[in-house]
Amino acid sequence: MRMVDIIEKKAAGEALTTEEIHFVVEGYVAGRIPDYQMSALLMAIVLRDMDEREAADLTLAMMRSGDTVDLSDLPGVKVDKHSSGGVGDTTTLVVAPLVAACGGTVAKMSGRGLAFSGGTIDKLESIPGVNIAQPIERFKQIVRKTGVCVIGQTGNLVPADKKMYALRDVTGTVMSVPLIASSIMSKKLAAGADAIVLDVKVGSGAFMKTVDEAKRLATLMVKMGKLLKREVVAVVTDMNQPLGLSVGNALEAREAVQLLSGMVPEGDALYEVCMLLGTQMLRLSNLAQTDEEARKKLKTAIDSGAGLQKLRAMIHELGGDETLLTPDGMDSLCKVKQLVPVPAEHGGYVRGMQAELIGRAAQVLGAGRATKADVIDPAVGLVMHKRVGDPVKQGEAICTLYVNEDKALSDAVETMRQAVEIGEKPEQVAPMVYGVVR
Repeated sequence: MRMVDIIEKKAAGEALTTEEIHFVVEGYVAGRIPDYQMSALLMAIVLRDMDEREAADLTLAMMRSGDTVDLSDLPGVKVDKHSSGGVGDTTTLVVAPLVAACGGTVAKMSGRGLAFSGGTIDKLESIPGVNIAQPIERFKQIVRKTGVCVIGQTGNLVPADKKMYALRDVTGTVMSVPLIASSIMSKKLAAGADAIVLDVKVGSGAFMKTVDEAKRLATLMVKMGKLLKREVVAVVTDMNQPLGLSVGNALEAREAVQLLSGMVPEGDALYEVCMLLGTQMLRLSNLAQTDEEARKKLKTAIDSGAGLQKLRAMIHELGGDETLLTPDGMDSLCKVKQLVPVPAEHGGYVRGMQAELIGRAAQVLGAGRATKADVIDPAVGLVMHKRVGDPVKQGEAICTLYVNEDKALSDAVETMRQAVEIGEKPEQVAPMVYGVVR
């Protein structure tokens, strides 16, 4: 088998065999296939696409390239949830403990944030003492005890994805639906989940810019799940504006605690997306037969405080100070040198937002990374005061910046002014949810 023949075959639009795909992934990870040949194949895939079977085979080959986690000795259906990235997306810190409070088993590995997209691990680490680098046996011990644990990804989990993504990032081959799907699904499968709920974001703050693209990605991953004998449900949600009002690490953790404390009302975007994701997780866990039954259980877990107690229990087991997980306690983690409101330059309505720019404003303040080596400031970021469609008066604050370093302030203010468009009342506002793919 020769790599050049495989490149030419895909360039001609033909489907690759299971054996050819495994040959490529194994050879590339081992160093037998050079970057220039892999780049050529990736570009051929971008231009010629892959069918569902090819994407499933690529996922399995990537999954088997490194360590895999066996969760079979844990009770119940092991359910995971993955978001394709976004701004103000605090859902894991809400949904994981809520599902556990309803009897679910949530064993999840999460990543760090890069650029404008926040990472769950960074939000967890904003709580003093939390150690997300847990060995697998300790990870499973915590799940047995509390029903929920979120840790960082192990060092050798899906090395094929790490190597391929680094190459895709510099060769213009990131935007391929089967390559994105295989990247996501290989990591979820390697982490040992029985069932997976996928939150596919669409809009200015997401990889997928159109609803059609997002629905194609969601549909492909659900079909791949069936081929790979996993239960998968995907929801397509909006990322044209931040999901929550807070953007930053401790700020988003605080908003999660506020939601679990009953301080965020029904109808709020973050609340409703959390309810939707939690509903699908309970149904895949066989803990609810209908959406209505699942939502009722989740709401009870909020109202009773059981969800917050599960989050506290997990933080305690990870070495963190769980006594801080109250609205007042979380305020202490968000203290900065100055709070800077960004006023509207003229009155009208919020016509639209660029979620990516809002994320970048938080990033330049120190809440995100430009490179993986950057150190973040957990307290900084911003809190939005307006959503798309809201009226705004001249001089009224559209957001408040949480600032520790003055040198980044003017850049953040200017970025926020570019991010929020004020004008006539918009004729329609994008829905929070575009669909559920089962």
